[in-house]
Amino acid sequence: MPDPSRLRDSTQIVLPCHVLDSLHDRIHDRFTVTVVESDGYYRIIGSPVEIKAASDYLARNGVAVD
Repeated sequence: MPDPSRLRDSTQIVLPCHVLDSLHDRIHDRFTVTVVESDGYYRIIGSPVEIKAASDYLARNGVAVD
């Protein structure tokens, strides 16, 4: 059985809201993901394939994703 924390890491990106403000609409339009705001953070949730693509896109646009 897969480790839940590892699965969660491959299906979401969590970033402070101020980091994603200028890219929020582009992420939502470009990828099949759900973007949820909570307590000053955005959670980008999607399939592992979409999260990988979104992570690469964010990195190309200067956003450090761990």
